[in-house]
Amino acid sequence: MDPGTFFSPQGMGMGYQPQLAASFFAPRTFPVVKLRGLPFNCNENDVIDFFAGLDVVDVLLSHKGGRFSGEAFVVFGAPMQVDFALQRNRQNMGRRYIEVFRSKKTDYYSAVAAEVSESQSENHHPSAAPGTLPVGAVSSRPPGPDKEQMEHTGVLKLRGLPFSASKRDIMNFFQDFSLVEDNIHIVLHSDGRATGEAYVEFSGPEVSKSAMCKDRMMLGNRYLELFPSSREEATRDATRDATRTKM
Repeated sequence: MDPGTFFSPQGMGMGYQPQLAASFFAPRTFPVVKLRGLPFNCNENDVIDFFAGLDVVDVLLSHKGGRFSGEAFVVFGAPMQVDFALQRNRQNMGRRYIEVFRSKKTDYYSAVAAEVSESQSENHHPSAAPGTLPVGAVSSRPPGPDKEQMEHTGVLKLRGLPFSASKRDIMNFFQDFSLVEDNIHIVLHSDGRATGEAYVEFSGPEVSKSAMCKDRMMLGNRYLELFPSSREEATRDATRDATRTKM
């Protein structure tokens, strides 16, 4: 027998299949969908509930001119879940039916960049006072406290975390500061889902004040908002989580 037959396409039991080979080496599709028609008072958790049963990795609510646009991007844990997500097309959230479309990785990252730019324009518009919007603009986001005037106790509150973020991810985010996992508390819902918030305790007030330089920087695909907080606030959230879990 010619030994070459073992290595030739004709020698393979199933035969050489170019389509199969191409699909095997094809890059994985980025698992993201776009939503349209969302209620203007909805939040990330409402979107997660809309896709109950699916592995939601990230929810990005889109804003235009300081107002929620009614659109969002949702990233899932695997490409196959996009097909299940599309089955929720035209299902209701409250009194509104939601349109669900396939989307692209480039569209999602463009939306992330737009959100960062939107946030920066709200806080640094030349014709507006710090922390306010330009005249005539209306924001759907509640006004936040003046962070520079807040007292530092050594604890920071993080908001906007990717839902898949771990304590190790947070430690890497603050890699220039000495942190241990025991000083990081990720806030969870009663069913164990992440809320997108966390508390981090530093070695002292001066260190937490220095760590505010990371405010609105990116962790993964999300920019984080940092706020001076306290052990008492972190304990209240932890206690509330424990109480809800037992209910």
